[in-house]
Amino acid sequence: MAAELHVELVAADRSVWSGEATLVVARTTSGDIGVMPGHQPILGVLESGPVTIRTTEGGTVVVAVHGGFLSFADNKLSLLAEIAELSEEIDVQRAERALERAKSDADAHAERRAEVRLRAAASH
Repeated sequence: MAAELHVELVAADRSVWSGEATLVVARTTSGDIGVMPGHQPILGVLESGPVTIRTTEGGTVVVAVHGGFLSFADNKLSLLAEIAELSEEIDVQRAERALERAKSDADAHAERRAEVRLRAAASH
């Protein structure tokens, strides 16, 4: 079994992260999934949630992902997100304001997006 897998995480507007990893955890419509080298091939629908990538160098990359798909085969994981933001790119104050606005508007979808952004930023 290989000790690493190649990961490509892209959003509709850009390539977000690419590299080698030992583990990727993402939220799908079927629940949270962890993908390690040698995992069975899989195709899934991404839910809004943080994606955690454990790199082969021992670091951790956290990305706030909102919708999309993931595909894994031959030790290559592709995450195709509608929207994705690296944790260090997230403006926490802006996300907090968006959360308050979503709560006052009773917009559950916007509230979830803001919460995911804040969870990802907290890991940075």
